[in-house]
Amino acid sequence: EPPFPTRAIKTVQWSEESHSPSLNLGGMDIKEPVKNKIPWDGTLSLNDFTLSAFTFSDKWKLFNPFFPPWLWTTCPKHHLGSSHKMEGYLSLRNVCVVKSSEEEESNRSLTRKESNISQTEEPFDDATLVCPEDEVNHYDFHIIYSPSYRVPVLYFRSYHSDGQPLPFSEIEKDLPGHSAELLLESKWTFITQEEHPYLNRPWYKLHPCGTSEWMKLLLCGGDTSLNNNLVQQYLVSWFSVVGQVVGLKTPLGMLDNIVSNNSQIK
Repeated sequence: EPPFPTRAIKTVQWSEESHSPSLNLGGMDIKEPVKNKIPWDGTLSLNDFTLSAFTFSDKWKLFNPFFPPWLWTTCPKHHLGSSHKMEGYLSLRNVCVVKSSEEEESNRSLTRKESNISQTEEPFDDATLVCPEDEVNHYDFHIIYSPSYRVPVLYFRSYHSDGQPLPFSEIEKDLPGHSAELLLESKWTFITQEEHPYLNRPWYKLHPCGTSEWMKLLLCGGDTSLNNNLVQQYLVSWFSVVGQVVGLKTPLGMLDNIVSNNSQIK
């Protein structure tokens, strides 16, 4: 008899066919499943943001053909060590907001024709939204990836027909009625002003604090891993919430498509 008790030696062998490790206990192989799905934290990589941005843009054109498109603007890389070849952002230009004296301040009237306003910062697309010259405020919107929060961020600027920027006190009057209360009460959304990450000029933005948390709950209840369906749905779902703050609504067809995909995932 050996001087001490023998114990089975546990060794791990990788099976290339099953991609699961095997346990060798005293000469007996036992398959052990691997949990390779990491719970999703509600964020996106830069590559995933780009994929989601193009999906969002395509769906916007399909379900909202009478509204100007979201266009992708390619920019020089500004993230150190980034290997991404398509770094850039989505842009919606020259959205016009006008208040009617016979309507509530929360209502908006949009009229479509070509713009004659000259802009030195960015050229406008041929198809823009412009209203009568009196009491007209113009808005540009950008969806930009935040490398710090790893989520999309909505940037915007506003200006009169003569190109002069609007003070925030006037911008607040253009926001939907529910937005003022939302900005005061919600811990998820508030507006700040900072330098545009690509244009190096002051723009307003909806702060991304908390975005990953409510996106995780919105898309999957925080109980799944990131997959291709979630990546493609991300910006549509995100904008359906964030866009309402500044009065931009997501076409129902885009949201119906998400509901259908979610039911298939479940």
